[in-house]
Amino acid sequence: MPHIKKALVSVTDKTGLVDFCRELVSMGVEILSTGGTAKILRDQNIPVTDVSQYTGFPEALDGRLKTLHPKIEGGILGIRKNPAHQQQMKQLGIEAIDLVVVNLYDFEKAASKEEALLEEMIEHIDIGGPTMLRAGAKNYQDVTVVIDPQDYQAIISEMKQNKGQVDPKTNFRLAVKVFEATARYDSMIASRLSFGLEPPQPFPRTLILRFEKIQTLRYGENPHQLAAYYREHSLLRGALTGANQLHGKELSYNNILDCDASLQCVAEFNEPACVIVKHTNPCGAALGENLKEAFIQARDGDPVSSFGGIVAVNRRMDQETARALGETFFECVVAPGYDDQALSLLRAKKNLRLLSLKEMPVLKSWDLQYHRVSGGLLVQENDAHNINLSSCPVPTQRKPTAEELEELAFAWKLVKHVKSNAIVLTKNQQLIGVGAGQMSRVDSVKLAVSKSRIALEGAVMASDAFFPFRDGLDQAAQAGIKAVIQPGGSVKDAEVIASADEYGIAMVFTGTRHFRH
Repeated sequence: MPHIKKALVSVTDKTGLVDFCRELVSMGVEILSTGGTAKILRDQNIPVTDVSQYTGFPEALDGRLKTLHPKIEGGILGIRKNPAHQQQMKQLGIEAIDLVVVNLYDFEKAASKEEALLEEMIEHIDIGGPTMLRAGAKNYQDVTVVIDPQDYQAIISEMKQNKGQVDPKTNFRLAVKVFEATARYDSMIASRLSFGLEPPQPFPRTLILRFEKIQTLRYGENPHQLAAYYREHSLLRGALTGANQLHGKELSYNNILDCDASLQCVAEFNEPACVIVKHTNPCGAALGENLKEAFIQARDGDPVSSFGGIVAVNRRMDQETARALGETFFECVVAPGYDDQALSLLRAKKNLRLLSLKEMPVLKSWDLQYHRVSGGLLVQENDAHNINLSSCPVPTQRKPTAEELEELAFAWKLVKHVKSNAIVLTKNQQLIGVGAGQMSRVDSVKLAVSKSRIALEGAVMASDAFFPFRDGLDQAAQAGIKAVIQPGGSVKDAEVIASADEYGIAMVFTGTRHFRH
């Protein structure tokens, strides 16, 4: 590696800038800079040469044109071991630039404003910055390129150890980091500007995804599968990836899936709620006057399945709930914060993973969902559809009571989070039976009935899709179900309604299906 003699420094993020450049100057490095960066350095008595002075060409077009010049790009791109390059650089008066320190205009900040104007966003699209970064990364064998202030100290340390040089492996790592950053930057611009197309494009022509790795996981669904955990670049409110782990072992792949499933389900409710999940299906769920009551009811709905599950609550974890929770083995707890006493109690459980959210998620349809298929990707809106039960048709002779409507609303929110074919049975706002993932709906009903530890007389049933035959209603009626909520729309609806009328069951048609594959 050549000795670093000349650096170009032009940054939006000024973190650590002054100390870094002072160290460079102390090692004899000449600094070229632009605009605000140059002013800050001068104010700190750090010698700096303006790029416009170096190139002999002034900044122009309201600052749009600063560094796009052969003496800049040529100084970065010229290959030091190529005699032809060196001869041309000498003929053209181009001096080698050995260190490029650049980060980009903050387009994301400008674009994140609710009333962001297109013109303002356009002016925050960096042109010179990506050009210099990509040039330096392309010529990584001769040029050290730095986009992240967190790398400043490592660069200084290596230069001091290696008499002004940086290790080639470090240069390659930094070059890869630059191409990752510029790709993310361009994808952010393309995604944001696509919203302005006419007509609006909910699903763009080219789907650009931006995720950054949080951690490498021990393994995937099974020990022989490698896995990693990524965070979406634009973090959603209340997202699981924004949670802090306060205690316990490292999360596994399956833990993360179940934590997210439990969080998405418990976020459906405004009242104090608890949801317990096993294999992404709720096996316990309840509302309560307080969090402790909700937890106990959720756990007791199916204590066998709840054992070793994932617990999510929609209130700050308090001491009384934590004490009750500690009586059973669970893998993880997800909560929007913990009281000090609750945290102390739960930390006594060595292997219990505790995740703390800053806020609960807000379920929005535009939070797109992705499912990988061989050679492609399925993309859909989030299932955030809400219904007003009071306006839904009731095709049966008996109408549901006000209490039954309230119970049906609870069951309907739960069934959305159970794998199809899905049936849930609830009573007194407690989940008491689940039939999940069966190939026939009547088998899901039978499974849900068999799982119940509580008398089903007076309970309600929710089905994520219509009943294709009356056998499902017959099974439910024989178990004591008194009210049913389902989408309707089967060619056999008349038979299903007749079955309900025979047993005096009230039934609500939502007109909305909630398949979950």
